[in-house]
Parts: sequence; C-alpha cells; structure tokens
Amino acid sequence: MIRFELESLLTRPEQEPILMDMIHAAAYRNNTLGLPKICPEENIDHIDRKVLFEYLKHHFTPNRMVVAGVGVEHEHLVSAVQKHFVEKQTIWEEEERKKESNLISSEKERLLIAVDASIAQYTGGYILEECNVPVYAGPSGLPELSHVVIGLEGCSHQDPDFVAMCVLNMMMGGGGSFSAGGPGKGMYTRLYTNVLNRYHWLYSATAYNHAYSDTGLFCIHASCTPSHVKEMVEVIVHEMVAMISNITDSELERAKKQLQSMLLMNLEQRPVVFEDIGRQVLATGSRKRPEYFIQAIDGISKDDISNIARRLLKSPPSVAARGEVRTVPSIGDIQTGLTDEQGRLPGSRNRLSLFR
Repeated sequence: MIRFELESLLTRPEQEPILMDMIHAAAYRNNTLGLPKICPEENIDHIDRKVLFEYLKHHFTPNRMVVAGVGVEHEHLVSAVQKHFVEKQTIWEEEERKKESNLISSEKERLLIAVDASIAQYTGGYILEECNVPVYAGPSGLPELSHVVIGLEGCSHQDPDFVAMCVLNMMMGGGGSFSAGGPGKGMYTRLYTNVLNRYHWLYSATAYNHAYSDTGLFCIHASCTPSHVKEMVEVIVHEMVAMISNITDSELERAKKQLQSMLLMNLEQRPVVFEDIGRQVLATGSRKRPEYFIQAIDGISKDDISNIARRLLKSPPSVAARGEVRTVPSIGDIQTGLTDEQGRLPGSRNRLSLFR
C-alpha cells in the first residue's frame, strides 16, 4: 500500500505534499522536522512487526496521550478510558508476557526507536529537484508547471507573536488562477492583487504558516511556466519584503475578519471541536476557548504585522523547487534580494530586476 501511495504521489500534478516535505528538509537540515514525513522507499522493507510494536510501546504511552470527548457524559468517558486503556493490556505487553515472540529489541535498537525530545534547529537551506511534473489531464488548459517554495523561520504556537503570524498569513492569502469565489475566498489578499492578477504566467501563489511546539515555518508556494521561474522568484521575494510596509486599515481588518470567520465556522462542527480540545490539551495542557482567540485577533495592529514580518526576514531563507528549475537563483542571490529589497522599500516598483 505504501509503495502504491508513493507511486501515485509521483504521478499526480498536485505538488504540495512533496514540496512541503522538501521545504521542511531544507529549513531543518538533518534534524527533527527536516526528517522525511513521506516514507522513503528504501525504508519500507526495514519496517517489520517488531519495529511497529516498539514504536507503539514508546510513543503510545499515557503521558503522551489525551482522550477527548464532546457531547458525552464525563463519567461514561472515564469508565470507557478505564476499561480500554487501563484494564485492558496492550498487544505488545501480552505478547511479551506470553513470550510468543521476541518484541524486546536490543539497547541499540531501542535508542533508534525511542521518543526524540530534540528541539528543532532552523538552518535554512536549498533543495532543487529537476524533473518533469505531471500535467493535469482533461481540458484544464494548464501547461507543465515549475514549482518553487520560499520559506522563513516563523514562530511556535506558544509564541506571543503566533496570532499576529496567523493574521499575516491570511493577509497574504493566495490560491490558484482558477480559484472560484469572491472576497470570502481570499480574492482580495495580497498574493491575488499583487501577484496572480498582474502576471499572466503565474498560475498559483499561496502563503502557508506551519506552527509547531518549538518553531514555525512561514512560506510561499508559487508555480509558473518553466520560462518564467527566475522572474517568479523575484516577484515572491518582493512580496515577502513588502509584508513590512504599506499595510492598509482595510486589508488588515479584512484579514482579521476572515481569520475569525474561519475559526468560528470550523468550530460549528462537533468533530472539529473534539479535535481542537484534544490538540490544545496535548500541546499546552489546557484549552483556550474561541472567545480568547477572537479577542486576540481583534487586538492585532499594523505595527504587530510589521514587527512579525521584520522578524521573519531576519532568518536565512529556505528554498525548495521541483520541475524545470535550473534557472532558480542561488540561495545567496535570494538572501541578497531579500536584503536589498528591504533597503529599497517603500516606493520601488522595479520588482523584476533583482537577480540580473
């Protein structure tokens, strides 16, 4: 099944799963979040029953678990947890007790499988994969595209700047050339008005904000025809630097309302509420109610957005690219472009001359 999924991943035109793995690998070289999320094909044959049970034994432990319930009596939930998590033995404990199979690994193997409590180290980096990206079938009209992601170090979900980062992400927004809908779908965000609506050769531009317990990654994923890859990088670099300036009251208020609307609409669904409780308690030990986040979003100012953008731009860039990407500028040129643009803004509109 895993082999089939890997094969289908390489035949799909959608590149987000592969590129997100690549940008994390570039941003956190050889540590924590930089390790592959998509299983490398060469690892499949090494994962056997013993490895899986050792993984479960170390990771599925009470101090790492939260049991959440929505619309259920507290006593009934406690009773179910007692029955299934306390009284009932795990399969690996049963098998170890019966000694039916050797599920106890050597000390060296245990160290490889044990929980890694390392803190993520953001490094910045550059990963290019020259290949032919599959084309959308049917009458989509989309040509073969080249994809580039440029990332900067963001913040964790416990950072005081976390809410401001989320508002900035909504302000940048983005999507594809054929995204349907009006303002509620982000058609007035910066990546639409400044990028997709101005450059016909750009087919998508989307901002992403990944927040973890100890770090974060803010990035923009863009795609275009192979002949314009260099110009696309220049446009994205300009928009990243422009985050610190010319923030209007209307775009800030729109981003804040969109974020609040998204939060409340998601929490109308009971499965989402239940997951929200579990995730917050697991990550922080308690749950903040929606009202807390609504007020926090309301309190974000233009200065908060400028400050968080400046914080982003202080970090070294991370770059991941896939497709016909020979003309992607070097990481040194991109770093120089980010620095030069900061000295040039506000006022400069000459955004296609950075790397010549």
